[in-house]
Amino acid sequence: MTVSTLQSLLPEIILVVTALLVLGIDLATRRRVQDRALAGVAAAGLLLAAVAAFTLVGTPPQPVTDMLALDGFSTFLMATALIGMALVVIYSIDYIRRIGHHRGEYYALLVAVTLAIVIAVSANDLLMVYLGMEFLSITSYVLVGFLRGDKRSNEAAIKYFLYGAVASAVMLYGISMIFGVTGATNLNVIAQTLAGQGLQGGMRWLAFSSVVLLLVGFGFKTSLVPFHQWAPDVYEGAPTPITGFLSTASKIGGFALMVRVFIVALPSFAIDWLTVLAGVSMITMTLGNLVALRQSNIKRLLAYSSIGQAGYILMGLVCIPQIQFGLQPFDNFTFNGINGILIYLFGYVFTNLGAFAVVIAIENQTGKVELKDYAGLIYRSPWLASLLLIFLLSLTGIPPTLGFWGKYFVFGAAVQVRFFALLIVALINAAIAAGYYLNIVRYMFFMPAEDEGRIKIGPSLGIVFAVTFVAVLGLGILPGQLIQWASESAQFLIQF
Repeated sequence: MTVSTLQSLLPEIILVVTALLVLGIDLATRRRVQDRALAGVAAAGLLLAAVAAFTLVGTPPQPVTDMLALDGFSTFLMATALIGMALVVIYSIDYIRRIGHHRGEYYALLVAVTLAIVIAVSANDLLMVYLGMEFLSITSYVLVGFLRGDKRSNEAAIKYFLYGAVASAVMLYGISMIFGVTGATNLNVIAQTLAGQGLQGGMRWLAFSSVVLLLVGFGFKTSLVPFHQWAPDVYEGAPTPITGFLSTASKIGGFALMVRVFIVALPSFAIDWLTVLAGVSMITMTLGNLVALRQSNIKRLLAYSSIGQAGYILMGLVCIPQIQFGLQPFDNFTFNGINGILIYLFGYVFTNLGAFAVVIAIENQTGKVELKDYAGLIYRSPWLASLLLIFLLSLTGIPPTLGFWGKYFVFGAAVQVRFFALLIVALINAAIAAGYYLNIVRYMFFMPAEDEGRIKIGPSLGIVFAVTFVAVLGLGILPGQLIQWASESAQFLIQF
């Protein structure tokens, strides 16, 4: 292994060392170490790994190992996930202190699940795709069921595990079908083999079948309809910091795997997966937003909101540049779909983590997560109400927030490829989503408070609020550098 390879793997190495260090400190001190110390080590390791990821930005696409790729797409999502997970660690401090047990394991698992995401975004082989997905899923199951004395948490973990096990098995069958035809698992070799063989006769049916089977696994991880059934119950039953993780960083891993496999390995099957994904995108955003209108629990509302947002993100993949289903170079187009996915995911991570930080602040003090408990929040905590308003406007896609630019670029991609049916469905759903987001605003600003008690914000949550506020509003007003970075990162390790 060369020095260059070690440098390329530096984020992963830092994460492994950090997870072991957190566990070691917890064991060496016989669990007497303070929460802030363990969280500090975990957050420092994640931020150090993020710095290492930023040093890789601009590196030409190249293989790191036979199963991992280093390209603009992977470094962008790697850096985004690492920063997002550092925020999850920080806003978990007060929540985990209230629980009071297994703190070392909790922070070590957060670092481990981040390692899984980093591996997933770089996976360039179907075996690594599967291993990255399973690593991410298994660590997520444990984190969802972390509240062992809470029946809802246990139920959520069981449901998540059962759905995940089935989705994983189905996806593995799809992988085996592709391997059976090509005799390869490397994504580039698969693309070369399929391009040489053509798509005649039974190959067309195999293409469609393998796309659908792979989509089951990817759809589960990104909560696309009809693979979303686990999301509402899991979001409601999981510890609230983990719900924030599942709705943001976990989605990064799922979308990264989907985009890379379909674009790098299966461009010859574009007519199949573009058609299927277009329908899935429309159904996902429609069902997610319509069901969200009826929710009274804020975590379930954000769960269905997350499903709807996944439909918008998928638009970027559906609307990549193509002529008669032949993919075109991304750098020739302002709205190439992939840069829309990257901007959307970046903005969504900071927006949703900020919104969940508000939910955690209120839950830490009141223990309540119902929508009616947000009535009169402007009088109980003007700062929290104002911050949540900004995050909700960003989720709606209203300028000058960062969420606006994500929608602008995925909607722009739909216009560029003239997919007006998808665009119209997305615009209608954006209006529907505004209804339930602004309903929360109605409760906060115009409904009388049932509880007059002030809500205090701890230092750890204060850090998260400061970072997410600056990202959502600052980059919303001045998005130039982010847009440039995302557009330059819309590149993959494709070897023909």
